[in-house]
Amino acid sequence: MIKRVEFDEIKRIDLNYFPDNRGFFVETFNRRLLKTYNINDKFVQDNLSISLRKNTFRGFHFQIPPFEQSKLVNVISGSILDIFIDLRKDSETYQCYGSCELNSENGLLYIPKGFAHGFLTLKNDTIVSYKVDNYYDTQSERGIKFSDDFFSLDLSLSLDEIIISEKDKNLPLWVDISDEINF
Repeated sequence: MIKRVEFDEIKRIDLNYFPDNRGFFVETFNRRLLKTYNINDKFVQDNLSISLRKNTFRGFHFQIPPFEQSKLVNVISGSILDIFIDLRKDSETYQCYGSCELNSENGLLYIPKGFAHGFLTLKNDTIVSYKVDNYYDTQSERGIKFSDDFFSLDLSLSLDEIIISEKDKNLPLWVDISDEINF
């Protein structure tokens, strides 16, 4: 069984929220703020994911070198359980995973290169935005099946309750691709 761990490289970034009678204002990207967390990536692309229903799973996705990506995840509305798996062979936490609950009021999550990434929506109408520091490349895209027993993830849902794309349902098991992944 692969264990859940805390990662020094994964960073929760607290943001300053300014609420008033209309709602709130928040600055969601500031390079100087990221540098205080030792994040120096040059983000080049923004992605937006809209999930209409609770229990939608997206992932586990990653890109192989030379198109690997760091991600800066921001929940615009709704809530997610964000899950990341360390695929860096030289890491002490290789093949371990971690998770973090994110919503529109608790900041950003930074995930560096070398991690597979996925998330489960915890509310209907969840909107997730994330920046990446390398462009999408079709030939470098890879993934791991969300229900892979190797990682022993407990989403506290039956497979029938999870909404997932056909593409993600058909991702390979980690044992079938681990030898070819080298971060």
